[in-house]
Amino acid sequence: MKRSLTIFMIFVLLLTSLSVIALAKKGPIVDKIYFDVRMKEEIGIQDTAAGNTDVFFYGLDGPQIMGLDQATLDKLELYTIPSGSWSLMLNPIPNKAPYTWTVEDKEYFNPFAIKEVRFALNWLIDRQYIVDEILGGAGGPMFTMATPGQPGTYKYNLVASRMGMTAEGDEEKALADIESAMVKASELPENKGKLVKTDGWWSFNGEPISLQFLIRVDDPNGRVKEGEYVAQQLEKAGIKVERLLWDRVKAIKTAYYSNPADYLWHMYTEGWGAGATRAFWEHIVCQMYAPWYGYMAGGAEPSNWNYTNEKLNELTTKAYSGDFLTEDEYWETILEALELGLSDACRIYVAYSTDYYVANKESFNGRMAYGLGDGLNKWSMITANTDDGILRATQYSAKGGLFMGAWDPVGTDGFSDVYANNIAGVLYDASTFESPVSAVATSNRAIWSDVETKVGRDADGNVVGLIDVDPRAVKYDSVAKEWVEVGEGLTSMTTGTYEIRFSNFHHGISMSFADYMYANAFTEEWMNEDFEGDPYFDAEYESYVKPGETGVATVYDRKNQKFINFYDYNFPPSKERVAAHGAPSWTVSASGHAVGVTWEIVEAMGRMVAEGSVSDEIYSFSANKEGTVEVDVLRPTCVADIKAELVKMKEEAHVPASLRGIVKIREAIERYDAAIDFIADYGHAYISNGPFYLAKFDTVANYAEVRAFRDATYPFDSNHWTEVFKTPRLVIDEFDIPMMSEIGEDIQVTINVSSVIYPEDIASAATEGTVKVILITDNDEIEFVAEYVSPGVFEATIPSAKTAELAEGSYTVLAIASKEGAVPSNVSAMVIIY
Repeated sequence: MKRSLTIFMIFVLLLTSLSVIALAKKGPIVDKIYFDVRMKEEIGIQDTAAGNTDVFFYGLDGPQIMGLDQATLDKLELYTIPSGSWSLMLNPIPNKAPYTWTVEDKEYFNPFAIKEVRFALNWLIDRQYIVDEILGGAGGPMFTMATPGQPGTYKYNLVASRMGMTAEGDEEKALADIESAMVKASELPENKGKLVKTDGWWSFNGEPISLQFLIRVDDPNGRVKEGEYVAQQLEKAGIKVERLLWDRVKAIKTAYYSNPADYLWHMYTEGWGAGATRAFWEHIVCQMYAPWYGYMAGGAEPSNWNYTNEKLNELTTKAYSGDFLTEDEYWETILEALELGLSDACRIYVAYSTDYYVANKESFNGRMAYGLGDGLNKWSMITANTDDGILRATQYSAKGGLFMGAWDPVGTDGFSDVYANNIAGVLYDASTFESPVSAVATSNRAIWSDVETKVGRDADGNVVGLIDVDPRAVKYDSVAKEWVEVGEGLTSMTTGTYEIRFSNFHHGISMSFADYMYANAFTEEWMNEDFEGDPYFDAEYESYVKPGETGVATVYDRKNQKFINFYDYNFPPSKERVAAHGAPSWTVSASGHAVGVTWEIVEAMGRMVAEGSVSDEIYSFSANKEGTVEVDVLRPTCVADIKAELVKMKEEAHVPASLRGIVKIREAIERYDAAIDFIADYGHAYISNGPFYLAKFDTVANYAEVRAFRDATYPFDSNHWTEVFKTPRLVIDEFDIPMMSEIGEDIQVTINVSSVIYPEDIASAATEGTVKVILITDNDEIEFVAEYVSPGVFEATIPSAKTAELAEGSYTVLAIASKEGAVPSNVSAMVIIY
């Protein structure tokens, strides 16, 4: 009887287990996401509070939240993030004496061509005024691209501090510096008698000098006010400012995509979202200051006039590619690059904003995951848990547009707006990602093992790899159009073995090695001009991709389903980042955004760009190539051409050169048929591998519907990421330090710390974790450990022996509280030593 009962219990448990397995839902928690748009922020807030939408997917500023009545606030779940930032982009053409430029036989003088004038703006602008009066105190002054309060940023911001920049600025100094620079320019032989100051205003060739200032009219309570303040400050220097109150599309098209040589603009009020929660910022230094990255005046478009700085390019490329031996060398390289960028002052950061994202409390069964540094993101939608299984996500657009830029999954200009990325982000699964809670590089589709790095210096002092590359490893030869074994004698910095969590794409065809090999070959093909006039070459694509290209060769072990990658990347501060850098990827996008479509769609578009389309439309992978239209996997005319190209490829029994011998003709035709059917069903060509697929969209009504991809092959269950991200994190509530202290006296510091289980917002007094205090001097960073005293209270002492070594003056003291698995919390304060 006992034996029978035991067998029965085992049977019941087995059935229960099988039921749980059967009930495990693949993909995200919700079944659908509806995207729509509101043209006014206040309407978006009220609709969220009323339950007409579940979440307002837009960062609101402090004054908007502070102005809400309590009844409305009680209905909202707030996500508070220091994620937004403002900067000023300048057109410095010609960036050399005599600072003049001629357009259609008319000569102009550009004050921003003078480095000293640009640099003086750092003192002309009272950043604290902007924070207090425009942001309502919800934010802080900002001097570099590194948002204060986010992990790993204090070293960058110290560069600005050591250059003398302060929150309040120094208007008198700035005006004197601008006047001095303009007077020197007026004394140049080329400008003598032409550049003069009369009645307090500078003129050139008898006409007042006037700066064309692009001010975003669609941000009336923010950047319009910022722009007016900056314009007034500039006019104090005797330089007139024409305020061009333009909408987002017109302003961006002019600032980023027009040729600076056309002299249409001088300054633009930029606004940025953080983009990710990150622990390291060297690629943002590259993005915001280095010419090669394409975000400076000219956009790295070869046919444009471009801002140049060879030393800055050299340093940022080294930091970007891991061309250093030690962590100290990494910091030396990237901080020197930042100092060059700040000195040249072609982009000037002004302030960061504390952004507030709002959701309807009653709609959710708990808080969504979110980026501790960037706010609501794709992980919010993947982990959203609503009562009805539907997430209604509303975005804000002053023009009411949800589809503003091209859905180009290849070129540098693709997915250039936040609206597109919010929708497309959940349609694609990358190989790796930066965790929204820890900022650590995390495995997604790629699983790494046996990652090893060995580096040294050659006879010329260059950093080189010391790992012997497997001679069987291959690299695609874009000239020969074939995969070539690298043979003996090649070395790399790092090697790693990778397995992939394969699944079906949204059209039902399985991911395979072919997708990764095709992407590798496509990148080689389009970034290398194999002969003059090569139609399968794109200069913009090359300018973005080539500087960061670190792949050496790969062993495609299809038998054991493994990739063995050899690559030139070294990053001593983070082993996870090194491993993630070498992960195989099947996307070919040069936009910097997490997007990707299947190889047959990319192949069709590549042929359309290089050889022409069925409709005779001339396509390119660029938003600003004259005489062409940028490819777009949503635009009906382009989608029709993609479909027609797929039909041609099928009729030709076409197999891309890089996949010959790897993909059979039958398999290629199967891909083409699946893509053609998908386009017929859904009206677009965005075929990817993510947890959602795009089911419906309307570019006129500004509406999109994405549906959960419940395919049995999808590797993640619906609660997977909720459990992965759940972790306790420390938050500094108060940093108590004396404002003044005598030389040779102890400084007693108290830090009040809470423990919060992410993503929930319920805090308790911290009883464990690491808390430290860093005293920052001109030449050193001196660290002290804070000891646990009682729940929520940690104390540290900066001893008299250290303060005795200090000169009189102001010093920054930083408190950092951290716990493994979560982004550290940090707060800074000033102490005056006398």
